[in-house]
Amino acid sequence: MDRRVVISGVGIYSVLGKNIEEVTNSLYKGTSGIGLDENRKELGFRSMLTGKLERPNLKKLLSRRQRIGIPEQGEYAYMATVEAFENAKIDMDFLEKNEVGILYGNDSSSIPVIESIDRVRETKDTTLLGSGSIFQSMNSTISMNLSVIFKLRGINFTVSGACASSSHAVGMAYFLIKHGYQDIVLCGGGQEINPESMGSFDGLSAFSVRHDDPQAASRPFDKNRDGLIPSGGGASLVVETLESALKRGADIVAEINGYGFSSNGDHISVPNQEGPTISLERCLQDANMAARDIDYVNAHATSTPVGDTMEARALNTVFGGCKTPISSTKSMTGHEMWMGGASELIYSSIMMDKSFIAPNINFESPDEDSSKLNIISQTTEKELNTVLSNSFGFGGTNSTIILSKYKK
Repeated sequence: MDRRVVISGVGIYSVLGKNIEEVTNSLYKGTSGIGLDENRKELGFRSMLTGKLERPNLKKLLSRRQRIGIPEQGEYAYMATVEAFENAKIDMDFLEKNEVGILYGNDSSSIPVIESIDRVRETKDTTLLGSGSIFQSMNSTISMNLSVIFKLRGINFTVSGACASSSHAVGMAYFLIKHGYQDIVLCGGGQEINPESMGSFDGLSAFSVRHDDPQAASRPFDKNRDGLIPSGGGASLVVETLESALKRGADIVAEINGYGFSSNGDHISVPNQEGPTISLERCLQDANMAARDIDYVNAHATSTPVGDTMEARALNTVFGGCKTPISSTKSMTGHEMWMGGASELIYSSIMMDKSFIAPNINFESPDEDSSKLNIISQTTEKELNTVLSNSFGFGGTNSTIILSKYKK
């Protein structure tokens, strides 16, 4: 059984905007969501750079019982999910009468763990942690909270695959739906932005220290890049069969054509070229497409020296003869980590819908490898029928997804 799989609703809460409309404007204008957090310097961080995002106030939206188990990234994910279900024309009545699953990408929940340990050490009394502590602390915090709030009764688990987590979540939903195991799955990713969750990355010197110009700090593929910028938020997609979306009268955002994956099987933190190349080729094969069929690539490129080089080589191996337009939206958002795979699929679907390519801002000087690619550094008007998005992560996990405009 091979069923057509579509995205019928998307929602986002990111450093580029708190809804699809705001994010669309930022993408088109090439607006950066990166700034400085002075508190990081006091904590001993090398880098004060971060994506800037205000936390939502859920007091008027959820009961106290519903709120106490939700950490920061869960708040972002909730806001994104409300918008996604609304855009997909799904209300609580539908959710209560139909089986909807959830596969959400998340790979940390730092603040609740830190706060609970600090409290126990101070009070020597675990009963003072409160009933919400465990639900905030678990990696599955987003999927468990959203499944309860929205009465989701289908598949329910968290995909934990480093910075490819939410891309793999969408890929897994695509497989389950395509082969008849589920009809509708809420997918997405959430990422906390607090400094406590980023200390280890900072300790690895993974972050840019271009403090004099924060919005120019994220420089994917640029010769003068000096590291990534941590960021986050929440991104949700309603993934379902074409039949169920049309039956409900939903607008089709995009069709999912292919999912590719691989593991580098190499160094735990240093990427290679072979793994991403396999992921790209496997995705094209699954979609029954050739490289020339792809109109745009949203690269994983995080602005790290080695990571961007290896991806550029993989992209050149697969797309070099096609001069396919490529950009990395991380130049504007920073690295949204566990959320990035889902958010970048949404960014790519927006570009496809509005017929433009968002710029790889701050791309001023190509290096030996990026000079071989068609990097788009300015907003470009272009009809896009098929787009591809890459997501890679620590441990050598790779994920690639292809979307296309829906055609009857």
